Amino acid sequence: MMKKTILIAYFFSLIATCPQILAQENETTAEKEASLKQKKEQIILEEKEALKKEVIAINTRFNNGDLTTDEANKLKEEAAEIHALNIENKTAILENTFALSEREALHNKTADTIIKPDKEISRVEIQVFDDEAPLVDIYYGQQKKYDKRTHSNLLVAFGFNNAIIEGQSINNSPYKMGKSKFFEMGWTWSTRLLNNSNAVRFRYGFAFQFNGLNPTDNMYFVQDGELTYLEEFPGDLTKSKLRMDNLVVPIHFEFGPSKTIDKGSYFRYSTRKKFKFGIGSYFGFNLRTRQKLKYYEDGYKQKSKITKSYNTSNLIYGLSSYIGVDDFSFYVKYDLNRIFNEPNPKENNISLGLRFDL
Repeated sequence: MMKKTILIAYFFSLIATCPQILAQENETTAEKEASLKQKKEQIILEEKEALKKEVIAINTRFNNGDLTTDEANKLKEEAAEIHALNIENKTAILENTFALSEREALHNKTADTIIKPDKEISRVEIQVFDDEAPLVDIYYGQQKKYDKRTHSNLLVAFGFNNAIIEGQSINNSPYKMGKSKFFEMGWTWSTRLLNNSNAVRFRYGFAFQFNGLNPTDNMYFVQDGELTYLEEFPGDLTKSKLRMDNLVVPIHFEFGPSKTIDKGSYFRYSTRKKFKFGIGSYFGFNLRTRQKLKYYEDGYKQKSKITKSYNTSNLIYGLSSYIGVDDFSFYVKYDLNRIFNEPNPKENNISLGLRFDL
């Protein structure tokens, strides 16, 4: 009976002391975590101070004329990378030491237990300033940029081409409707204009435009001084085409809804399967004008490629717009400049086709 009484008393004493033991363990773990965090902060502070001293030394050498601007900036970037790696390596050592001690203390944990690092150092940011402006802004870690405001695309467009001639209906155009074509290819960037919405984008870039005019009725272009006109070819033409090659800078304001994709560590706006409308302009210059002729002479096929100015405009500028869904849209552009300079009749190039932002 005495033994049972002693066992019962011992059992209840264990129950009474368990909360105290658990509290002590929790307090010890909290103290370790607080100490770990403090050591990490101290490492970051020490490396930032060391980096600041190096930048001051580099600035001194730059002010003394020992370094060029590019050389000074390169040295600063290299120093920032070294100290950022120092932070990454030193904090990793601390984390591994902490994880090892925790595994040894907690036998009910498996050897694969991972102690997650503080969010504060999953992204290391170092900023150093001189007297004028920020010098270095380095971000480490494998995570994507949280907010990406600018995207780039390959631009491809093609379709039909013709000319609006002053005082003349396009139905009576001297250029073939189906065979006069245009092609455009370039690279564009799209930048979101609003902070918390992707409803308005600014698109800009560069593109090569190839505008072709195919005369009707066996006609071809003739340049006579300042005049350029169509004249009947003396032989049997199988092809007659004037092509103007331009380099232009297109700029558009694009409107349309988008879907927000939030991945936690980063977010994006997606326009996949979304309506879009763009309106803007372009400007540039003419690279080359060339006429291509195919014909029969003495029963043999002949081919001629004639490169000359044909009095076409050197400066290219106009208006353009597109409407569509996702990467696909209908596209129209109109040159405000004359095709042929004065004193030739006023003709303006117009194009209608399809546009792809890939």
